Amino acid sequence: MITRDKALRGVVPIAPTPFTSTGELDLEGQRRVLDCMVDQGVDGICILANYSEQFLLSDEERETLMRVCLDHVAGRVPVVVTTSHFGTAIAAERARRAKVAGAAMVMLMPPYHGASLRADETGIIEHFARVAEAAAIPIMLQDAPLSGVTLPVSLLVRLAKEEGDRQGHAAERRILEHDRDRRRLGDAAREYARILPLINYENRQCGLRATKAVMAAGGVIRSDAVRHPLEALHPATRDGLLELAREVNPLALRWGK
Repeated sequence: MITRDKALRGVVPIAPTPFTSTGELDLEGQRRVLDCMVDQGVDGICILANYSEQFLLSDEERETLMRVCLDHVAGRVPVVVTTSHFGTAIAAERARRAKVAGAAMVMLMPPYHGASLRADETGIIEHFARVAEAAAIPIMLQDAPLSGVTLPVSLLVRLAKEEGDRQGHAAERRILEHDRDRRRLGDAAREYARILPLINYENRQCGLRATKAVMAAGGVIRSDAVRHPLEALHPATRDGLLELAREVNPLALRWGK
């Protein structure tokens, strides 16, 4: 159980949702994704996030994936379940079900819908409060540019004081280890510089398709398929990604071989 005395910190990657080449959930591939991440020494795993293509999943598929992921991880690392929804009641019910299923934490974006439908500050606070009450486990606030909602420091402080929510960050393990020791900032900077070309390429050229492409190349999953209206990576873009990934040599690129 994550408590104030034992906060979740370190490397908490988002698990992609693998699909078959015809678009169905690949549950065996999902289990392999989780095993690969655990083998990389992560401190936790987040599921059903935007990077997991949660916006392309049916409610039934969300339930299936949550059950499969929590059952398969089986407490090896904490699992964070994303329960974001514009509707407060729906987000709260998702959070309640995540707690019952064994989630250690839920991740939640502020309520938004489209380009202009937003909650005001009071609405945001009430939204998080009701979800927190339903979940009865820690909530990670996701300050994602996708929402277009500004979460100023003053609001975060107010939420932290009133609801006990806390925030988390995921980053590459060795960078974190170096950064914890202020005398090793130079090592952290050099390690970051080493992986920066891959980070930039992923962010600007690939998005959520990057992890799938690397895991498919490494034999973790059988297909890097995404669901329409998203499109598969152009072969040249995929080749460029894998070329940079080979220089970094992540476990995912060789885990299944």
